Amino acid sequence: MQIMDFLSKKAILTDIKATKKEDVIKELVEVLINAGEIEKRNRSKLIDALMGRESLGSTAIGQGIAIPHAKSDCVSSLVAAFGLSKKGVDFDSLDGEPAYIFFLLVAPQDSAGPHLKALARISRLLKDKYFRDSLRACTDDKSIIKIISGEDEKKV
Repeated sequence: MQIMDFLSKKAILTDIKATKKEDVIKELVEVLINAGEIEKRNRSKLIDALMGRESLGSTAIGQGIAIPHAKSDCVSSLVAAFGLSKKGVDFDSLDGEPAYIFFLLVAPQDSAGPHLKALARISRLLKDKYFRDSLRACTDDKSIIKIISGEDEKKV
């Protein structure tokens, strides 16, 4: 599974303004709406689903990474948004460190397989410090797409 198969090229934020967990999620959902991936009328429903998942345990996995995710009938296929925070956000991370890199994933209600594969793929790539550092250094969406596409080509 390749990240660019589900990451919306129009849903990339290089400078997240939010400083709180819920606001980061709202900002990334807004990017998905603006990219045409999610209908505006589903905004609250999707934010509730994502925050509901967060209430079970933080999706910040440490090393500056958070992968907020949820299943929702707002989407018919797996879709993701990407965001970078320059300042870092307290996301209740396992290691207590702020999160800088965000992949927000939304999967259809009945798709356990693709959802889990996507989470595993993102987690595996982000274990690579060079990859994380390269993403954090990006200042525009084209460079982010280039880095992620490059990794997709290497490790299938």
